[in-house]
Amino acid sequence: MTVEKPSAFFAAAEEEYGERAPVWSGELYLELHRATYTTQAKTKQGNRRSEHLLLEVELWATAAALRSPSYRYPYERLDRVWKTVLLHQFHDILPGSSIAWVHREARDTYEEVRAELADLVADAVASLGTAEGMVALNSSPYDRVQVIELDAEAAGVLPSGAHAQELGEGRAAVLARSPGLGAGLLDGSSVPEHAVTAEASEAGGGIVLENGLVRVAVARDGLVSSVRDLVTGREVLIPGARANLLQLHPDHPNHWDAWDIDRHYRNTRTDLTDADSVSLVEEGPLRAAVRVVRSFGKSTVVQEVRLAAGARQLDIDTEVDWQESEKVLKATFPLDVHAERSTAEIQFGHVHRATHDNTSWEAARFEICAHRWLRVAEPGYGVAVLNDSTYGHDVARTPHPDGLGTTVRLTLLRAPHSPDPHTDLGVHRFRYALAPGAEVTDAVREGLALNLPLRAAVAPVVPALVSTGHPAVTVESVKLAEDRSGDVIVRLYESAGGRARTLLRVAFPVTEARITDLLERPLHPAETDEDGLVLALRPFQILTVRLTPA
Repeated sequence: MTVEKPSAFFAAAEEEYGERAPVWSGELYLELHRATYTTQAKTKQGNRRSEHLLLEVELWATAAALRSPSYRYPYERLDRVWKTVLLHQFHDILPGSSIAWVHREARDTYEEVRAELADLVADAVASLGTAEGMVALNSSPYDRVQVIELDAEAAGVLPSGAHAQELGEGRAAVLARSPGLGAGLLDGSSVPEHAVTAEASEAGGGIVLENGLVRVAVARDGLVSSVRDLVTGREVLIPGARANLLQLHPDHPNHWDAWDIDRHYRNTRTDLTDADSVSLVEEGPLRAAVRVVRSFGKSTVVQEVRLAAGARQLDIDTEVDWQESEKVLKATFPLDVHAERSTAEIQFGHVHRATHDNTSWEAARFEICAHRWLRVAEPGYGVAVLNDSTYGHDVARTPHPDGLGTTVRLTLLRAPHSPDPHTDLGVHRFRYALAPGAEVTDAVREGLALNLPLRAAVAPVVPALVSTGHPAVTVESVKLAEDRSGDVIVRLYESAGGRARTLLRVAFPVTEARITDLLERPLHPAETDEDGLVLALRPFQILTVRLTPA
């Protein structure tokens, strides 16, 4: 055996194979350790939220550096926090397979990271310039018209006559309009085009939420009995099925508790259909929500099934006091979509996986991972399931009397005993959403929106720092160059799996624009015209642009 640098190995392999090198198409799926998508949920949530907070800090710190000569970009602190977050992606920390004290320490570290990054965002926003009022800061690259929640202090800054919906407990909802990678004034004057209503169902005694785009029926037991896409006139759920059904399975893997989930867990399940209470807690016009409380074993779950004005998706906020032992909790969405494959987001793109079990390789994928979204589709129509901190999923074909559907389930929580006997016990909060009629570009956009919520602050209006105008060209990050030259780095990628040609427009004067490698080393000048930078991307191509401000 010879130990050598990877570069030497690949150079030797290229020389040996020449143009006949074998090519593997698709993911290298490990047929083992599937439970690491889910175990130690708070560790995974800490990682997900730290990654997105870091992107927020980089964006607003860059905006502050461009707008305020006195602002100092926090190079050292960002470098230290990035290294801390990356360290915690070590293969026994992020997968949830370390001993108990490791995860206790990780949770404490993630809380320290959150607090420090929140301070850095506040410092950057305070340096953007003279405040013009309450604004909605949008760290996503896509323009957004969205209902957001404010506390009483923030709502008090809105001008008189603002259209705000009182939510109780010192909270209010207001409609926000904000450019991608920018900030829009939050004056509350906008009346939603698609206001939401809530009323008792004439059949079954449930509650119906509707906003002109989606109609959702919540049955008396708190389960979602219908999701009708009013844009296409199509029912999304399998006839007679219920969505957001929580299912509990015994979870006894043959070998490694924290690492594995074995296929035989499916043989036994309990559907959590009994509700302690089902009540309408928000009635519109900006938001309507049904709160559902359930108890099972020693655990309690409180969910709010929510529809917002103008939104073509159903949001579900979940709080679980999880006190189970050796069980796994799933959230189920039986969809009337004949899908040959599922599409799951990974970093800088997505992968496809068969929904059938024709081969042993396909059957082995009974538990799969996805980042911010998973989508199933038939020709002409798709549905996405979005999440803010959940990685484990399973997808199965589901026959029904009228045809063939597809059931998507999110794996929410587990309770293994080893190596941490108290794994995941305690209170967890997370959000997921069902998006009818979603294309891949819709899933990308809404997945980012769920993970990068609009941030309300007293600040100036900020035009989009950079923009592409192309739904499949996704700006992943905006930051200052690591060499501290003051150059702005924009990293973007093609997210739909096709080719894209667009313009990158910049909201600040630039003297030079170059294409670089991932280490920000210039490769060649960028192509430009009078309107901006001309970009042509191949499927899933990652592109890094280096801009020198005037």
